Amino acid sequence: MLSRLLPLLGLLLTACPGPRPAVQTACPPPPAPFTLRHPAWADTAALYQINQRQYTPEGTFRAIEPHLDRLQKMGVSVLWLMPVQPIGRLKRKGTLGSQYSIRDYRAVNPEFGTMADLRHFIKEAHRRRMHVILDWVANHSSWDNALVQQHPDWYTRDAKGGLVPPVADWQDVVDFDYRRPALRQYMTESMKFWVTEAGFDGFRADVAGLVPTDFWETSRAELNKIKPVFMLAEWDELHSPPFLPKGVFTPHTHLLEKSFDANYALRLHYLLDSLAQGTKTTAALPAYFAAERRMYPPGVQLMNFTSSHDVNAWDGTEYERLGPNAQPLAVVAALLPGLPMVYSGQEAALKKRLRFFDKDTIAWADFPLQPFYTQLLRLHNRHPALRNFDACAGFRLLPAPPGVVAFERRRGAAAVVVLANLTDRPQAVALPPGPAWHELFGAAAGTTAPGATLPPHGYQVWQ
Repeated sequence: MLSRLLPLLGLLLTACPGPRPAVQTACPPPPAPFTLRHPAWADTAALYQINQRQYTPEGTFRAIEPHLDRLQKMGVSVLWLMPVQPIGRLKRKGTLGSQYSIRDYRAVNPEFGTMADLRHFIKEAHRRRMHVILDWVANHSSWDNALVQQHPDWYTRDAKGGLVPPVADWQDVVDFDYRRPALRQYMTESMKFWVTEAGFDGFRADVAGLVPTDFWETSRAELNKIKPVFMLAEWDELHSPPFLPKGVFTPHTHLLEKSFDANYALRLHYLLDSLAQGTKTTAALPAYFAAERRMYPPGVQLMNFTSSHDVNAWDGTEYERLGPNAQPLAVVAALLPGLPMVYSGQEAALKKRLRFFDKDTIAWADFPLQPFYTQLLRLHNRHPALRNFDACAGFRLLPAPPGVVAFERRRGAAAVVVLANLTDRPQAVALPPGPAWHELFGAAAGTTAPGATLPPHGYQVWQ
């Protein structure tokens, strides 16, 4: 089926009049203390998280390689691999354990292949002009990591001197003590190892806000001496994680000032879930975006998503959480200011929770949503109004009926209007004044109009 749909997709993309190429005028950088310089290739970055254990029946790097052409054509430019290191055996959960329980920071888990296989995978991604980042677990290790015996002072201890998990439910890992300078140096050198020895282009940092920010600042500076890297933080200064005891969360970790290119838009993610489930209304959107701008200046952006390994496993698939609004909200998440991310299996319309600690291969089923995500990511990558980290680009919510998400993104004369109807009734929305708008790939694809009528649970993207 995919082979029949992709030619149609190509026709749509070429037939629809796109924005004229616009020269990006220089914008002043974000004010201090936001002094981080992003890699040039991150300006149009669209991320894709690879759950290598579940990606193929083999679960290896080599077995994923045949998917690289497909992902590159889909518009993916940054591949995020979940942790590749050996997994702890002591207090392991499930049969295979959590990939976030690291037993050796400088080795490859044979479940996924060899170091040579990993290097080959990254080389093949680079050959297709994609970059690859590694999921990095700096906050804790497995109980049987050699560091527990070699450097017992590197770990947090309870009143009786025993090792402790960082969170009560994470019984398969133990917490590091970042007051130890030698631990900081070891962790930084380990990150440098994966950049120099395997070819990674950066890192996604697990629970980044639980690790001191000055460690990340130092590590980022050291990594940039090797090559410009991309850093993604699993954290959101606008959202207190439910797994933390009350009073532990700080909204001012300053991760985006010198350390990370982006962090998760977790508060927005859960707000979109609430809109789909009817526990909140679209009237909550202005307050969210106002809070985001109070925290961050223009040009500082977060990562938007509707699924991830954690969300899929513990909260449910997008079809459980979002129901008939799964695709409309995927459009919203991909085209709002921020970096879009797609999780393994979303292009297959995956409707099951993947097991976290055991083998559970994705059923790809001829990739029914590949054309959908291809249109979204290609639009994000090519449109001047949708570039990442652009302080000169404008964003505004548009007037719309209750239950409709409507917004415009603009860079000079180039503009995109995104509409998503989360209700079970048709909705009419007035488009902003100006030249005739052309709809790209929603219910009215190929039409021009001064206004829009959205079908129930429908979406439209106009330019």
